Amino acid sequence: MADEEALKRKHQSKSLQAAMKKLNKAEEYYARLIIQFSNKTRLKLYRKIASLMRNRFSLMDALDMLHDSASNGGKNPGEPLAIAIAAWGRSLNNGKTFSEALKGWAPDRERLMLSVGDVSDLEGALMNLIKVTEGSTKMIRPIIGAISYPSFLMMMAVLIIYAIGVYMVPPMMDAAPNVRWRGLAKNLVDLSGWIKDNWLIAFAALPILMAVIYFTISIWTGKIRALFDNIPPWSLYKSFVGISWLLAMAALIKGGTPVSTAMRALRRDATRYLKERIDKTLIFINNGDNLGQALAKTGLNFPEKELIDDLKIYSELDNFEEALDNLANEWLEESVYSIEEKAGVLNMVALLAIGGVIAWAVMGTFDMQDQITSSMGS
Repeated sequence: MADEEALKRKHQSKSLQAAMKKLNKAEEYYARLIIQFSNKTRLKLYRKIASLMRNRFSLMDALDMLHDSASNGGKNPGEPLAIAIAAWGRSLNNGKTFSEALKGWAPDRERLMLSVGDVSDLEGALMNLIKVTEGSTKMIRPIIGAISYPSFLMMMAVLIIYAIGVYMVPPMMDAAPNVRWRGLAKNLVDLSGWIKDNWLIAFAALPILMAVIYFTISIWTGKIRALFDNIPPWSLYKSFVGISWLLAMAALIKGGTPVSTAMRALRRDATRYLKERIDKTLIFINNGDNLGQALAKTGLNFPEKELIDDLKIYSELDNFEEALDNLANEWLEESVYSIEEKAGVLNMVALLAIGGVIAWAVMGTFDMQDQITSSMGS
C-alpha cells in the first residue's frame, strides 16, 4: 500500500514538473487574470493547501496533488488553475517563498499576510488569510444593498416626475392656457417642466454623484472627511475598511509580528484614506502609546470609538494577540449587523421619499384640476 502511494506521488511530481516546463506565456497571462479576479477560487485553493499541510504534506507535495486534480491527471494542463499551480511550483523550485510565488496571482495584501507564515507556519497563515478575506466579503453584500436600492428608488422618483411633466402636465396646461398656477400646482408645473427640458441633467446627476463618491471615497482625507465618515455612504466605507484592517492586524500580530511592524506592512497596500489613519497612529505608537491610545489620539475616530476604548484595555494584557483576534471576530459580526441595520434605515428613508414624491405629484395634479375648474367657472 505504501509502495503504491509512493509510486502515485512520484507520478504526480513528474506531472507537475513537466507542466512547469511547458508553461505558455499567453496561457499563463490569461490564467493570471482568472485567478486574480476570483477570490472564491483562490480561497478554495488556499483551504486545500492548508488541509494537506495539516496532514503533514509538504507545500510542494500539496501542489503536486492539487495540480493532478486541476489538470485531470495531466490530461488538461491548460486549465487556468492547473497553470497557476504549475507557475507557483516553478517559483518554489527557483528558491522563492510561497508569498513571492503568488506575485501577480494574488493581491499584495494576501501575499503580505502569507509572508508572515512562509517559514514558521504557512498553514496558520493560510487559515488566517481565509478568515480575513471571508470576513471582509461578508460586509460587501449589505453595503451594496445599502447603496443600490435607495439609488434605484431615487432614479424612479426622477422618472415619475419626468413622466408627469411629459404626459400629464402639458394636456392640463393646454386645457387652461390662461391660468396662473399657484401653490402645489405651480411647484409641480415648474419642476416637471424643468426635468422635461433638462432630462439629461436630471437623469445623469445621481450616477455622476455616485461615480464621484466611488472614485474619491478611498483617496479623500483630512478633517472634513472625518466628519463625513459619520454619514452614509462614507460611514459604510469606514466600517468596511476598519474591520478589514483590524482582521489583518489581528492575523499578523497572532503570527508574531510586532504592532508597529504590522502597521507599516499593512500601509504598503493601503488606500490613501487608510494610509492617513495608519501614519497618524504610528506617530503615537512610536512615542510609546499602545494601539488603543494611539488610535484615540489621532482624533479620527477610526475604526470606531467603542473599539478604540476596548483596544486601550486589551493592549495592556499579556495575551493581547489572542484578545485582539477575539475582538476582531466579535466586531466583524457586530459590523455586519450594524451595516444591515443602516441599510434597512436607508431603504426605509428611500421608500418614504418616493412615497412622498408620488403623494406630492398626486396632490399637485388635483390642485391643477381644481384651479382649471375654478377658472372655467369664473
